[in-house]
Amino acid sequence: MIADLECAEIAASLLAELRDVGANPNTFILEDFGPRPHKNMPRSILDALETTDVSIYCVRPQEGEIVTRGEMLGIVERRGVLHAHMVYITKQIMMQGMRADFHLVDAISRKVLDLAAKTRRIIGETPAGTYIEVDFSPDLRWLKTSGLITREKWANLPGGEVLTSPIDVNGVYVVDAVVGDYLCQRYGDLKGTPLRLTIEHGRLVDAQCSRSDLLKDFLDYVATDENSNRVGEFAIGTNIGIREPIGNILQDEKLPGIHIAFGNPYPKHTGASWWSSTHIDVVARRWTITLDDRKIMENGQFLIAD
Repeated sequence: MIADLECAEIAASLLAELRDVGANPNTFILEDFGPRPHKNMPRSILDALETTDVSIYCVRPQEGEIVTRGEMLGIVERRGVLHAHMVYITKQIMMQGMRADFHLVDAISRKVLDLAAKTRRIIGETPAGTYIEVDFSPDLRWLKTSGLITREKWANLPGGEVLTSPIDVNGVYVVDAVVGDYLCQRYGDLKGTPLRLTIEHGRLVDAQCSRSDLLKDFLDYVATDENSNRVGEFAIGTNIGIREPIGNILQDEKLPGIHIAFGNPYPKHTGASWWSSTHIDVVARRWTITLDDRKIMENGQFLIAD
């Protein structure tokens, strides 16, 4: 269990549940290792990950700590650790998205995965003005992270998404829910101040927002390296227990609809041939989604559920 002081109460509740099922986990509090943000994950934590079967990361990361998460996840992926990634977890999420029936979430996720894996173009639209056309390659893999964690892929909790790396994205994405990484905690729900992003051939070419501070922070983020402005992830949220965004990326990206991320395409899992040091998700509301010629969602409601 890796936690910080902000998430200590939630970590304590998780520890109580772990002990109830007979586990006795090692526990690390990040602040015990010096002032944050940390430039590197503490060595004793990395050493513990080299021998564990299960890990939980229950933390509200600070700016720049995406590097430490990368060090941790590198070991998780190499060793096939069952890893629950609970960044920015809150009491509200524990009482909403984490209370979904994840067997139902898995069922709808499997349906989306089966359809998406055969799809070559997806069109997504929202009432706020989003219209994107996204193309896919049969050579890249789709993944399902539905809250039922396996050794093949660590997962964010609460779970509920099907994702891949697209080969081309064109259109306008109006971010009227949240942006990811540390900007989420800074700006919260963007319903009143949406961020309008124009994407051409998979790269961000223009961004507009009435909040100059948000616009600057976002543009600085996607200028970090040569691929930070490239769409690395395309995902369809499948947590049908979530009804509305709450201003927290951990839960909001699982909202039924489309979210994309600029930066790291998770090449180990998707098969993408490129990489980035950054990864920032963006989320919008009330999607209509068409896979090739089949509409699977209208106004945020799946049309493929039993």
